[in-house]
Amino acid sequence: MKSASKKTAPRQKSRAAIARTLLCIAPIALAGCSVFGPIPQNRGSLIEKDDYSQLVPGTSTRNDVTDLLGSPTTHSTFDDNTWIYISMVTVPQPLGFPRVTKQNVLVLAFDNGGVLRRVDTLHRKNGYNVGMVGETTPTPGTKVNVLQQLLGNVGRYNPMSNMGSTFGGTQGPLGAGVGTGHGGTGNSIP
Repeated sequence: MKSASKKTAPRQKSRAAIARTLLCIAPIALAGCSVFGPIPQNRGSLIEKDDYSQLVPGTSTRNDVTDLLGSPTTHSTFDDNTWIYISMVTVPQPLGFPRVTKQNVLVLAFDNGGVLRRVDTLHRKNGYNVGMVGETTPTPGTKVNVLQQLLGNVGRYNPMSNMGSTFGGTQGPLGAGVGTGHGGTGNSIP
């Protein structure tokens, strides 16, 4: 009996050593997983609160803003006196659009003299999703089925239709019967 217990003791010690080794390696392996994760990407104007907190409505001018923040991301559609700076941080998603993790919009309103009048900041919570409309716009023209699309131009182009021309066609793109062409039949479908 003593020999059986002596053999199991080294096995228990080796199992305990393996378990301790795995417990030490597991946190390192899990930490390594974050190294290969998606890298956040900064997009737009990288503007922090410290940058635009230096702007003073009523005294700062467009030149002050340009010197401090650079040129705006965009202007308002109908008002050149409204400058918009857009900043966001995105994370790539597999097989999809990037996910926006942080978004800030700085809106600066100037008067006609170029003096800053208002500073507004918008965040991601201020936005809302706009749904796409599933309707279609009707277009003029003929209704063509798949067979007509496939066979519509068969036989229309005949390079030898006018043997009098050196290149075999009738009228070229400028007329006058010179060069290759399709005899003026066009690409219409019957």
